[in-house]
Amino acid sequence: MKKTKISLALAGMLLTSSASFADEKEDIVKLKKEIASLKEITQTLIDETSDLKTGFNYTVVDTEKSHSGLGAAASKVYYSKSPLSIGGYGEMYYANKKLANQSGSTSTVDVYRFVPYIGYKFSDNIILNTEIEFEHGGIENNGGTSVGGEVILEFMYLDFLINQNANIRVGNFLVPMGLINERHEPTLFTTVQRPESAKYLIPSTWNESGVMAYGDIVESLTYKAALITGLDTAANGEKWIRGGRGGSFKNTDPKIGGTFRVDYTGINGLLLGASLYTDNTLTMWDTHIDYTNSGFRLYGVYTETSRSKTDAFTTPSIAKEAKGGYLNASFDILSLTKSSYTLPLFVQYESLNPQSKTVGTAPENFDTVNITTVGLNFYPHEQVVFKMDYAMADNDYANSGIDSDTFSLSMGFIF
Repeated sequence: MKKTKISLALAGMLLTSSASFADEKEDIVKLKKEIASLKEITQTLIDETSDLKTGFNYTVVDTEKSHSGLGAAASKVYYSKSPLSIGGYGEMYYANKKLANQSGSTSTVDVYRFVPYIGYKFSDNIILNTEIEFEHGGIENNGGTSVGGEVILEFMYLDFLINQNANIRVGNFLVPMGLINERHEPTLFTTVQRPESAKYLIPSTWNESGVMAYGDIVESLTYKAALITGLDTAANGEKWIRGGRGGSFKNTDPKIGGTFRVDYTGINGLLLGASLYTDNTLTMWDTHIDYTNSGFRLYGVYTETSRSKTDAFTTPSIAKEAKGGYLNASFDILSLTKSSYTLPLFVQYESLNPQSKTVGTAPENFDTVNITTVGLNFYPHEQVVFKMDYAMADNDYANSGIDSDTFSLSMGFIF
């Protein structure tokens, strides 16, 4: 009987000890959470105190965030701690180009672009976003004659954020076509220059004035629908699409165009979509893909454009159709190591014909340009990139059908 009582007493003590130990373990977990919370509050207070001293509340670029498909720096205002947001990007390059029919080569150094973004939050759901571009170092005052580069307003719009399914954009904004036009920051594509397809076929940077609705159709399926000032379809030649942009300049009696885009992102790392632009004489469409998996990335666009009315032209050869696209594959070799840097090697194949079909009294046959580009990027920081590539153009369209090889180096950044 005594042994039984002793056993029961010992069991009770063990149960009490176990319960006490469990309570202590739970208390430790709670204390850790409280300490973490206090650290976060302390850091917030430090930041706010610093802001009060300096009079400035800043937000760094989060390269993982994109609002409505824009680049990370262009999206900065939407995630800003302060009503005022300042961001931007820049790029400069060196290129050495050799034409097949020449013994020598031509080299170029260009402070290509410096682009500040200035945004302002009137409230949590009324947001101003602007982009101002300085190209080729700006404009030189040459005895009163402006020469050199250009200064241009790339976009200026107000966003009215209503809900996840429907938001309104009013003003001058980037046309939602392809991949590069809305996401043209230099850290977002691997080549030194933007693809030729993003110049001659989808004329990046392409911005028009109008009104846009955008949001989610369902989870992982987004849309954009806009009425905008249309392309000037009286343009002709290899730049007939690019030359038709209205942009942010004064536009007298503009045509009206419409654009619609859908994107699917339901698979991790995948963006798959299509875009359409149309007006009363011209139709442009594209399909696009951007897929990342660990250190691998694959992105590309295919697009076609046609116009139906050519009677107003007096030139003997009239561009009626254009088509082409590119596919870019890269792999970050440093993803196989523990390095915090990234070093993607890439190859890009591009094929385009800005005048794939012509009509008129003397229609011409224009050859398709095929460009193979190989190179690498080095990211010492996710917002800074150094690029090197070698582009081999077969029947380089921009140089009257002459083949060319171009070696390029560049530096780019976003902030």
